[in-house]
Order: sequence, then structure tokens, then C-alpha cells
Amino acid sequence: MRKRLVILLSGFLLLAGSACNEYQKVLKSPNVDFKYEKAVEYYNEGEYDKAYPLFDELLVLYRGSEKAADVYYYYAMCSFELKDFILAAYHFKNFAKTFPTHPKTEMAYYMVGYCHYLESPDYSLDQDYTFKAINDLQLFANLYPNSDKLLSTNELIDELRAKLERKSFERAMQYFHMEYYQSAVVSFNNVMDDYPDTEYREEAMFHKCVAAYRFADNSISEKQFQRYIESRTAYLDFKEYFPESDYNKTLDKLFANIDQQISELKPQS
Repeated sequence: MRKRLVILLSGFLLLAGSACNEYQKVLKSPNVDFKYEKAVEYYNEGEYDKAYPLFDELLVLYRGSEKAADVYYYYAMCSFELKDFILAAYHFKNFAKTFPTHPKTEMAYYMVGYCHYLESPDYSLDQDYTFKAINDLQLFANLYPNSDKLLSTNELIDELRAKLERKSFERAMQYFHMEYYQSAVVSFNNVMDDYPDTEYREEAMFHKCVAAYRFADNSISEKQFQRYIESRTAYLDFKEYFPESDYNKTLDKLFANIDQQISELKPQS
């Protein structure tokens, strides 16, 4: 058994050494076309770590030739397959600008947005790449409205916008829990203005009512009258928008004496 393992291991090492020697020969070969063929072969076999250095060298060797565009597209795809999405996005964008009439240009524009989509982090983190992805995917949709990638593009945009929507709502909730009620009211308004069909509308309007009431309640007496009126408006808007909401009982208790407070604070003419 041990002897068999030794034989198998020796065979594996010989194969590995042979493959390594073959790759070194490709790297050192002065035959440019041979290098290109091997680079494509490595790429098609999924050996992107081997294909990448070859395409990197071929970028210079084929510069200005008919194969330059194909080499550059393979190079960008290698970056993508090696999961260097930021670098890949840069190369896809540069490819599209450099070769605007190439058959792969449409896909290159899509890949810019898709790479940035893959870099988009959890909603709680910085959303710079989310915005980049939305902008790039929207550009693709505008440039290629009949593309077979349009459906998936719109789905990606919807997913990214949902992430921004949640971040906006959670930011408003953070202000609410920190008792920054004025900021909370503004932020809840922003959620509903920026995302009119938001799934968080009921929660946002409810917490806006509570925040507006508490902001008025904690204000100096000179400003309470106007702020109570604003809180009552928020309350009435909620009741109109969600007449059957489970939140109504809570709000009814909170605003039970709002008209009396407004009446008592009303400036005398």
C-alpha cells in the first residue's frame, strides 16, 4: 500500500513538474501567435491565473493590431474570473471606450455595472459601489434598450435600490432611537420622497408621527404651537393612509389631547 502511494505521488509530481515546465516554455516563447493560442486555451480551461500573465504581455505585443481588442477583452475577463472586480470594471469600461464598435462592447458595458454590483456591500456599509453599479447598469440599459440582458439589468438595479432604500430607512430609525427627533422626521420624509413605493411606508409614517409629537413635546414653549400642528398633520395623514393599521391604537392614545394642547398654546390675537 505504501509503495503504491509513493508511486502515485511520484507520478503526480512528475505531471506537475511537466505542466510547470510547459508553462515556462510558453512564457519564454518568442512566438506571439503561439502565446495567444495558449492563453486562450488556458482561459477556456479555466486556468485564469495562467492566462492572465500571457494576456498582460500580449496587450503590448498586439497593440495596434486586429487582435488587440480580443486580447484586451480576454484580459478584462481574466480579472473578472480572478474576482478582482474593481480592476475588471476599469478594464471593461476602458475597452468599451477604446473599441466602441466591437461585438463585445455591449457585454463590456454590462460587465462594468455587474462588477460594481458584485462589489456592492451590505446595506449597513458605505454604498459608493452601489451607486456606481446603479449608474453603470442604467447607462447600459439606455445604450442597449433591446439587449437580452435588459431584464437581468433591471432586476439588479431593483435589488441595489432596495438596498439603498433600507439603508435610508434604517438611518431614520437610528435617529429615532437616539432621540434626535427633528432629524428623524426629516429622514423619514426623505425615505418616502425618494422611494414613493417603499415597503417601509407604514413604519416610516408611524415613527414620523411619534418623532414629530416628541419633538414638539420637548420643544421650548415658544415653538410648541407650530410643532404640535405639524405633528397633528402627520397623525392625520397616517390615519388617512392606513385607516386599518395596527399602529392606530397607539397613535390615538398619543394624540388624544393634541387639539387641547394646540388650543391652549394658540397665540392670542
